[in-house]
Amino acid sequence: MIGQKTLLSFFNPAPAKKRAREPDGGTEVPGGAGTSPPRKLRPPPLSPEQLERIRRNKEAALQRLAARSVPAPGIGAGWLGPLAAEFTKPYFTQLMGFVAAERRRHTVFPPPHQVFTWTHMCDIREVKVVILGQDPYHGPNQAHGLCFSVQRPVPPPPSLENIYKELSEDIEDFTHPGHGDLTGWAKQGVLLLNAVLTVRAHQANSHKEKGWEEFTDAVVSWLNENSDGLVFMLWGAYAQKKGISIDRKRHHVLQTVHPSPLSVHRGFFGCKHFSKTNQLLKTSGKKPIDWRSL
Repeated sequence: MIGQKTLLSFFNPAPAKKRAREPDGGTEVPGGAGTSPPRKLRPPPLSPEQLERIRRNKEAALQRLAARSVPAPGIGAGWLGPLAAEFTKPYFTQLMGFVAAERRRHTVFPPPHQVFTWTHMCDIREVKVVILGQDPYHGPNQAHGLCFSVQRPVPPPPSLENIYKELSEDIEDFTHPGHGDLTGWAKQGVLLLNAVLTVRAHQANSHKEKGWEEFTDAVVSWLNENSDGLVFMLWGAYAQKKGISIDRKRHHVLQTVHPSPLSVHRGFFGCKHFSKTNQLLKTSGKKPIDWRSL
């Protein structure tokens, strides 16, 4: 519509208005006969503060637009802009339809308001460590949107118990917290991301290959391309396959077997991934994780 500002106009500095000069007495009019054409004055360069303000305003506007168009409720505001392109893709629309249909016919975990818990723990730009899981826990009151983590008062599952055992050997003064809620890590910048974000009750992998893998691949890809010095902890063949595209010159990758009772004795015990992660974060100039803070 004529006269209506476009979104772009909010982020680009307005052009300087031309001021006409009127002849005054014997003053020669610029551009008249025998004179050179007036020089166009360049606007002064924007300061770093102005450029940063423009960037923040643009990002905030994109987040508002994404929030109005995203078909999945509950995604944290700091993740909307970076992931906005995914929400309009056909696979994501189909995925949301599939999950909605599953919830009408079956019990699905985690509940809708906890599917994207991982986006509310910290901003996408504050992520320092990435731990990749496969599938949410499929028992009642377990899954709450963070891989390997369970809600209180549910007892820690076997894989998490093994994680705690390794921590007690690797991190000085670590003691079993008496619960399985890993929110304390997530708030420090540990992204606890499952490849698949929902599951039908008591049916492991029931929502596999419905679209979640493509979405979480996009999350890993954004972090890989837009962050530096992240530590990826890839436990088991599934996580290692998902992390195959990580730029290992730009980020740190720690690999070992899964902490499941079936494989934990083949290399997870004694891997010292938690202390190694903190050493790597220090080399990147980042604050280490307090693994005891649960």
